[in-house]
Amino acid sequence: MLELAARLRALPRATLADALSTREFEPSSVRDLFDLAEALVAHDSVDAALDRLDRPRLAVLAALVAVADDAGWSPVAGVRAELVRLGAASDLSEATPALLERLDRSLLVVLDGERVHVPGGVRARLVARLGTDLPDAAELAAPAPPVPVGSDGADRSLLERHAAETAYATIAATAEVLAGLAAQPARELAKGGLALPDAKRLAEAVGMPLEALPRLFQRAVEAGLVVRDGSVWLESEGGAAWALLDTVGRWRRLAECWRDRIPAALRELVGRRSDGLSASSFRDDVTWYYPGGGRWLEEGLERLIDDAEALGLAVAGEPVETGRLVLAGDDAGAATRLAQYFPHQVDRVYVQHDLSIVSPGPLEPGLDSRLRGFAEVEARDLASSYRVTAASVNRALAAGETAESIRAFLTEVSLTGIPQPLDYLIGEASSRFGSVRVAAADAGEAPARAVVRSDDAHIVGTLAVDQALSSLGLRQVGPHRLLSRFAPDVVFWALSDARYPVAAEDGDGAIVRLRRHRVAHVPTPAPRPDPIEALLDRVAESADGSPGTEQAWLARQLEAAARSKETLTVTVRMPGGDTADYLLAPASVANGRLRARDRKADIERTLPLSAIAAVAPAPPGAADR
Repeated sequence: MLELAARLRALPRATLADALSTREFEPSSVRDLFDLAEALVAHDSVDAALDRLDRPRLAVLAALVAVADDAGWSPVAGVRAELVRLGAASDLSEATPALLERLDRSLLVVLDGERVHVPGGVRARLVARLGTDLPDAAELAAPAPPVPVGSDGADRSLLERHAAETAYATIAATAEVLAGLAAQPARELAKGGLALPDAKRLAEAVGMPLEALPRLFQRAVEAGLVVRDGSVWLESEGGAAWALLDTVGRWRRLAECWRDRIPAALRELVGRRSDGLSASSFRDDVTWYYPGGGRWLEEGLERLIDDAEALGLAVAGEPVETGRLVLAGDDAGAATRLAQYFPHQVDRVYVQHDLSIVSPGPLEPGLDSRLRGFAEVEARDLASSYRVTAASVNRALAAGETAESIRAFLTEVSLTGIPQPLDYLIGEASSRFGSVRVAAADAGEAPARAVVRSDDAHIVGTLAVDQALSSLGLRQVGPHRLLSRFAPDVVFWALSDARYPVAAEDGDGAIVRLRRHRVAHVPTPAPRPDPIEALLDRVAESADGSPGTEQAWLARQLEAAARSKETLTVTVRMPGGDTADYLLAPASVANGRLRARDRKADIERTLPLSAIAAVAPAPPGAADR
């Protein structure tokens, strides 16, 4: 405890902050350096740290525990010699100093030149777990088992082709989710999860089982493509930009997000998979390399493999070359390798007499987005089909399209021209567009918020009795007008969905273009206080260097030694100005005085704290005297 507290005190603030970020403990309970040292050697904190140690560091720590003296100290050379005795390979024994430095940076040991100390709390927990839920020291130090050499002669291009097909399916499904949210936001339940009607709608649009949707949706959330806005999920600005990228660009964004979410330890291990670590499967390699494992490893591994499969970075749980390139940071190389198996995108379509539009392959994203503006998607696959209806054309006109712009676009992309039935439909819808108008109600018509009007009294009468519009509560106030308590945009989209030729207008009667597609701005997160920085502020305040603080620091050292029944070398100032060293086992500290058992004289001594110049750990074996 004393050695760890002294080590913490000597560390620069930035170095200490980095070290604390690797450990798990409750920062709010720490008031000073001794509280921090106690928190770091508490059972839960030590167990969490041991669970995240790889096999080489665990082997070195186990060797240190085996050769440390009663005070927990050992020469670095002694640790290396113990590893050799246990049968460790030369690369492990030679790496002992570097591994001890890493353990020191994680505050699991205290490295002092050519000596190293293991705190009692760390030693106790490791000894209790070795040979039970952790391998024993000899097993930890043993070289990795041989890796079977593959001799199946499998054609790797077949695996990569399969990976590319899976990746393309994931990209297409994600794009459909964004398109579904662009058309209509999805509601989030108070207990969590998408509302069932919205989940069913999105799953149907994607063409996947309902139970598979949450994982796909979560990937989109993690990639920042969708954002929650209040109680609804919307496509984000980043998602809208992603939807306009080509297939390769879309894949690279998802692959980068996948890599960034992987814990650094697992990322390093996967990147070295080609060297072979132990067994023939990647999962076995991970559990061998991190024998402490636990839930963090299982959850991280499961997500790593599941998402890697979906993005074409692994097949049957094993990374393929594309995955290794992504982990190495070569996104361009990975994309080039995978893209050779992606279906070729097209920029032309077949427009048919039955008002359907068929693309002979995946349509370029910009063209697909424009086409969806005035046509309904009927089938989504490598060859997609769309259908133009009066309602879809009316929706496009409301969003700002014109009959001329729709015809011009179709002329540009159609391999078959514009068939007469479709040309007639566009013209007819354009002529009828705006025969029903929606605007904000006047203040005197409160509580009504929207007014619906039409010069055709027959249409107004139909709207008033249409059961599909009953939720709007339309109330007829004249042969050409209806009122609703809902906002104008709500009324507008309800009428549009019910296939009426509706247009929005302002107070002057001019048509206002509306778009249902709404994207969410990703909010800038409010700054949150860093608990580690707050902890370091409290520690700095308690150790500001004043005389009172020094005496308090001395008292805490003695109190910690009394609790842990440690023997100390206590340097005492004598009346003539000299100093003398006593081998004392502190019993208590109270009222500015230390009560302790003198190990050499075997008597009890009481000393004022003001007379104590320094304390230090007792020499090895002194506690047994």
